[in-house]
Amino acid sequence: MSDGLQAYCRECSAEYYRQRQEAKGKRVRVKADVPSGHKRCPQCEEIKPHSEWEPNKSSSDGWSSYCRECRAERNRISYFKRKYGLSPDELDALIAEQQGVCCICLAAPAEHVDHCHQTGRVRGVLCFSCNAALGQFKDRPDAIRRAAAYVEGTPWKPILVAPGVYQLPS
Repeated sequence: MSDGLQAYCRECSAEYYRQRQEAKGKRVRVKADVPSGHKRCPQCEEIKPHSEWEPNKSSSDGWSSYCRECRAERNRISYFKRKYGLSPDELDALIAEQQGVCCICLAAPAEHVDHCHQTGRVRGVLCFSCNAALGQFKDRPDAIRRAAAYVEGTPWKPILVAPGVYQLPS
């Protein structure tokens, strides 16, 4: 209107909006009363105190859209989808296929996705230590074999064949 006011009150406008959305087959969330110092999370649909929210200066109320717990879960799902192309169900299936243990040490719980850095293909789910060890060996099978031979006590001293040319024992 020219005076800057709406033709209908806020409640009537909200009711009209709800009716139009329902006529389109869409669902409209019922507005819940939220006490001061609290906020409702749209994912878990719980009303939580501001202490369970991350601050967000760009938001109109100064708090993030989702509570800390839901936000962490959404970020985790987004990370695995973006980085490895895995949905939560696919990740759970990978872990279940391995009976929940690391493929290498067979002792620790499988929690870290291992992938080939050249192709990006997911190889499996490992424990932190085994995944870090593969990273330290830069995914080089020859270095891993030499490390295994070293740990098993097999001598692997290279033989000098020519200046600057070494032959490794088989």
